[in-house]
Amino acid sequence: MEVLQPEAIEERIERHRKGDFTLRLADSDGNPARGAVEARHERHRFLFGCNCFPLLGHDDPDRERLYQLRFQELFHFATLGFYWGTYEPQPRSTREAHLRAQAAWLAERGIRAKGHPLVWHEVVPRWLPDDPERVRELALRRVHDVVSAFRGCVDWWDVFNELQAAGNFDNPVARWVAREGVPAVEHALRAAREANPDAVLLYNDYQIGDGLAEIVERLLRNGAPLDALGLQSHMHPGETPLEEIWQRVERFARFGLPLHFTELTVISGQHGWALNPWPDEEGGEERQAAYVERLYRLLFSHPAVHAVTWWDLQDGAWMGAPGGLLRRDLSPKPAYEALRRLIREHWTTRAVGRTEEDGAFRFRGFHGLYRVAVDTTRGRFETTVDLGPGREEATIQIG
Repeated sequence: MEVLQPEAIEERIERHRKGDFTLRLADSDGNPARGAVEARHERHRFLFGCNCFPLLGHDDPDRERLYQLRFQELFHFATLGFYWGTYEPQPRSTREAHLRAQAAWLAERGIRAKGHPLVWHEVVPRWLPDDPERVRELALRRVHDVVSAFRGCVDWWDVFNELQAAGNFDNPVARWVAREGVPAVEHALRAAREANPDAVLLYNDYQIGDGLAEIVERLLRNGAPLDALGLQSHMHPGETPLEEIWQRVERFARFGLPLHFTELTVISGQHGWALNPWPDEEGGEERQAAYVERLYRLLFSHPAVHAVTWWDLQDGAWMGAPGGLLRRDLSPKPAYEALRRLIREHWTTRAVGRTEEDGAFRFRGFHGLYRVAVDTTRGRFETTVDLGPGREEATIQIG
């Protein structure tokens, strides 16, 4: 496919992920000012993320510090665990304090937080009654209460997870969801929107086919507050061909929703599900790195994709699989280094120069947050500005 060729990918990245920007210097009276400018790209608008379930949970302080260092070196989007059964193991006895501490740590470092998941037919509380109507009431109340409680510190949510698989499970949530179907998703989305009108709300699924398309079509037709679509991509049995990845994106881009690759796993060991112990594979880490770099380049080049979230950061964290970007000792694997080079070195901008007569400094760069330093006869000024589609210009007042 021509769209998979490196030249085509680079052309799309240049077209969709970069822009022509103008920074204008003005004095306190609004007149153009002259000076030397340095604009350094700090964070993409595109969301490069990972779940961070172990954050603030390591018994060893040195291991905790290393985990934090590795995480923030690469990511600025983080998924927090709100599984009902572990968040509220007993009625009204929750892990809210721990999740708030995690969210605060992320906010202090400019890392956006997403909660996952609010409604799912797995990891359900044992105390739930065996009454679908009562479970529905409790589940929707949970959605509203959690989203409301975390408003302002967690404003992205995987509201509903994997509707299509609910019929394969037998528990109170699964029975309610399987009976109600798509309306259950719609009600959950509306409860979340009522609790936080500014939140970004997702439906998330791993069955990416006709069934998912029908769910999205019904939600949009009914005016459900669906802001983005989550596409899972766990590749334990083998790497998905890039042609198939592209076709998935193209198929669901037609709905006009931002697409999030919410759960991405590429393993470096033997392919398979739930192998215990999990055999290594000679050259597996290099294979993982090569595929991950090609995949991220492809996804970053498509304008419909707004986020990619890795699942999990370290080997062995989910299903015991060697699916991390870090080994069990938290040392970086080649895939981690490949992504670091892409995100922190290749896909970044540093623009240096002087303003023109009209006080304007013009440059081309990646969309995102810039730290700007200005040197003038009045002194040195520093600030941050967000630049991208819809905000190609910013005025910096000096003096």
